[in-house]
Order: sequence, then structure tokens, then C-alpha cells
Amino acid sequence: MNDYEMLRVIEFLDKTRRPFGDVIGGFDEDPGWKIVVFLIKAHIHSQTVAISTLGQESGLPYATSMRLINRMVDSGYILKVPKGPGAKTFSLQPSEKLLQSFQAYAGKTKSLLAQTLGLRGGEQEEDYYFGGTPLGSQIIPPMRLVQKRVESHIELRFLLNDDNYFSSMRNMWADFRNNLASKKNFDLLPLPDLYRRILDNRNKPVSDYDVLAINMPWLGEFAEKDIIRPFDALIQKTGINPLDFHPSIWSTARWDGQDYGVPGYCTIEILAARRDLFADAGLDFPRKFEDVLAAGRHFHAPQHGMYGAVWDGARGMPIASSFMFFLGACGQPTISLRKSRAGFTLEGVNLEELHCTIQSDAALSALDFMRRLIEISPPGILNMAWDKTLDVFMKGKASLGYFWTMRAARFEYDVQSVVKRRVEYLPQPSGPGGTRASPIGGFLFCIPSNLPEARVELAADAIAWMASREAMKAHVKNGFPIAPRFSVSADPEAAASSPIVRFVDQLAKKNLLHTWQRPNIPQYSAIERILGEEVHDAMSGAKSDRTALADAADRINRELKASGK
Repeated sequence: MNDYEMLRVIEFLDKTRRPFGDVIGGFDEDPGWKIVVFLIKAHIHSQTVAISTLGQESGLPYATSMRLINRMVDSGYILKVPKGPGAKTFSLQPSEKLLQSFQAYAGKTKSLLAQTLGLRGGEQEEDYYFGGTPLGSQIIPPMRLVQKRVESHIELRFLLNDDNYFSSMRNMWADFRNNLASKKNFDLLPLPDLYRRILDNRNKPVSDYDVLAINMPWLGEFAEKDIIRPFDALIQKTGINPLDFHPSIWSTARWDGQDYGVPGYCTIEILAARRDLFADAGLDFPRKFEDVLAAGRHFHAPQHGMYGAVWDGARGMPIASSFMFFLGACGQPTISLRKSRAGFTLEGVNLEELHCTIQSDAALSALDFMRRLIEISPPGILNMAWDKTLDVFMKGKASLGYFWTMRAARFEYDVQSVVKRRVEYLPQPSGPGGTRASPIGGFLFCIPSNLPEARVELAADAIAWMASREAMKAHVKNGFPIAPRFSVSADPEAAASSPIVRFVDQLAKKNLLHTWQRPNIPQYSAIERILGEEVHDAMSGAKSDRTALADAADRINRELKASGK
């Protein structure tokens, strides 16, 4: 049971206890309950609790509340924690004993509800999610989908990326009230493991999964290798309207003139800046590489646990993506795409004639920027990415950070975030000769080619619901700024729910959202792997910049030629 589910159990228990006050009016509710619940919620929200505050929360007279709290301290349920070395004042925290005991109590409550509402055969209480996210209650699964699942007795299986959006989606399906699936029907894997699992699944006679979530740049490879099936014939049957999606987003699901899936969500690589710090310092937000470095140096104070910037520098996929984005900010793609008015495109390009273009001044500028970023980054940035860098920024220890908007959404709603309402979301600063174009990423919902025909239509119906306007709007309102649909981003209620939704919509209107930084050609994964090694070697000092670029270009060109034969 995670923190969010625990909070919902507490809310449910609070609501069920409250009406009892009307049964025997004039009698206070149990002060012990009030104390415990207040401490547990404060612990989840990382808030400190003073003994006077806890005494007031109990509803008892001061002396009586102090005796009760001290008795709970003596019994090992509450810990007194000094507020600093040698400090005479202290805060109160629930002990491990109390936390474990309360979690067991919450688990029993959840189990009783699961048994009351009815379990499907062979499933346990923990397979369900204690619903109560607004998403579970606001949207109703299509009756056609519900009836099909019941009539066919098919348990749909999903293979998704391990991130906060797909965790929320899993909870939606496993919600008590929907009763469409359980948590064990979902495998959520980190990106490298997800890629390998999808490849392994293709080698099986029958797919282990009905629905796959694939990283947008993987589309060309998976379509060419017959890992996923074309989706064209299913679009009209499921009622999906491609015209409701931003064209640049819908195009990420097309390969060789065919649709192979439906965009599940989009995420934009942006620069996050601490608005409060910049305001106090009287600094403008960065628009160029040099601005990023100057602001980062201003705030960089590692001796005080404060760093100028965080970004994805770990070897492999993270640093490869960072390089491609910074190279794009310098106005160049990694391969010989055709120049267009909006940037670069694969349209009209002969895939067999593609070659690597990174032996250039733009690539050297990107590497130079990355090297100078290291100087204002936390120690070990070349081993950090994704959740690690996000955690540094979310704890208020960095002034700037390069993030995907899907991860940056945690700044506003995560219980551990100390930067709520203090973050300004900015387009990618430009490099020498470049633009502020922001890269688009995200995932496509696809159907495996080795899924039995009897299951294909049900899988398509599931995708249609997962990518529906109603589901996307509910996710946006819960803090997940996806909005690949016009009808969602234009919805005032959805737009008001997150500053990121409005920000991304503004980027789209300015034509600053692009996919060319990570082209979805069949060789993309190989290019990413090579850059992840060679660029990291350059940053770590194992190779010079020019040598790393030359070696990377040579390896990438061999991959492009080998695939073109």
C-alpha cells in the first residue's frame, strides 16, 4: 500500500467515524484516534509536528492531552526527535512500531471492503487498489468493454513503462468500482527493461500481453520487426478520432503510411526554474545556453547543499537523450533528415541514404555545454538520471533542471515536494545557431502481432478507453499533463488543473514542439546506445570530444548501412 492509498484509507475511515457523533451527541470522538491519524498524515506529507499542535488536535484539555501524548511516547508509539544537534526543542513522529501497526490496520480495512464488494476467483485483496482517486469515480468504462470482458472471461494483460502516469492508470483499472482488472494484470518496467521485455515477448508463440506501451522513438524498429500490428482497421471500429489529436503527436504512431497504435500520453522536455530564487536574485529566466550557465553559477553553492542545475547524465539512454536534445537546441539532428520550414523531417528522405551528421560545430557546442553543466551539477551527475535528478530538484536543492513534463508534474502534487507553486516551466534554451524547439516524447498504446485474433478487438477497446478524452481529462485533472488531444487541452477545467497543461499548449501554438531530435527510424535504439557510450566517454574524460564524435559517427553509419542492405 503506497502513501496515496494510505491517505485514502484514512479519509474513508474518518468519514465513516464522523456520523457516529450524531448517535451519542455530546461525547468527543476518541482523542487517541485523532492523535494517531494526525501523526500518520504528517509523516506521509513530511511535516514536523510540535507537541502543542498535537495536543490541540486531540481535542482534550491541555494537561490531559500532554499526559496522553507522554503515555504514548513511553509506550513506544511516538518518538521525540530533537530539532537540531544539541537542541532542547523537539518534534514528534510516529514510531516504526506505530507505522507498522497502522498500516496493518489499514490493510485489514481494505481487505474487508474487498471481501464485501466481492473478489474474482483466485485473486487476493492486495490485487485491488483502494479507489478514491477522482479518476476512478469520474469516468465509467464503456459498457461494450465491460460486457466483452465478462462474456469472454478474458483477463487483459498490460506491459507499461514504470512511471507515475501508468501507475495511476493501473490504479484506475484495479479500482474496486471498475472491477476491470487487478494490479497483477500489469507489468510496469523501467525503459531499458521494457524494451527488452517487448523484444522477448515477440519470440513467444503467443503474446503474454494484450496491450504494449512503447516509447515513441521505438516505433520504426518494432513495426519493421513485426513486433506490433497495424492499427488502421481498428481505429474506426473503436471510435477513436485521429483529428482530435495534435498532428505532431498522432504522427508519432505512424510508420510507412500506416497507423500502428494510439498516443497514450505525450511529454515535453523542458527547463524547470525555481521562480522564487530567480525573483529574489532579480535574474531573468534563461533563454540561451549561456544564460543557463550564468544563472547556475549564481546559485551553485555545494557547500550548502545547493546546486546550479540537474540533468540526465547517466551512461546509456539518459545521456544519449540529453545530447540529442542539446544538439537539437544547437539547430541540428543526429542524422541527415530533410530541412523543413518547421525544423527537420523524415518525409521525402530515402532511409537507405541516411548518414550521421554529428561531426560538426553544433555537436561540439552541445558537448561543451554539457561539460560546463557538470561544473554546476551535483557530484556524480554522470551517474544520475530521471528519479535521482528529479529528487534533487524536488527537495529544493537545485535552481534549474532539465526534465520531461510528465516527471516535472510531481513538483506540484507529490507529497514530498518542497517546490510546489515555486517552479517556472520554460522552453528549451537555445544553443549557438539554434532555436528553442522542445522535444516531444511519450508512449504509444500498441497491440502485439502475436496476440490471438480472438483477443485483438478487446485489446483495441481497452486502448480506446485508455486514450479516450474522458480518461485523459481525468488524468490531467489529477496532475498528469498529457493533453495530446485538442479537446482536452482546450478544456478550461483541465487547463486550470495544471500550469504545465497551459505551458505545453502555448508551446504547441508557437510551433515549438518537435520530434526530429529523436527520429523513430528502425536504427534509433542502436543510435541511442552508441551515443550513450561515446558521449559519456567524452564527458568522463576517457576520450576527447572530437574522438568521441568521430567514433560515434563511424559506428552509427555502420548501423545505418547494415540495416539498409
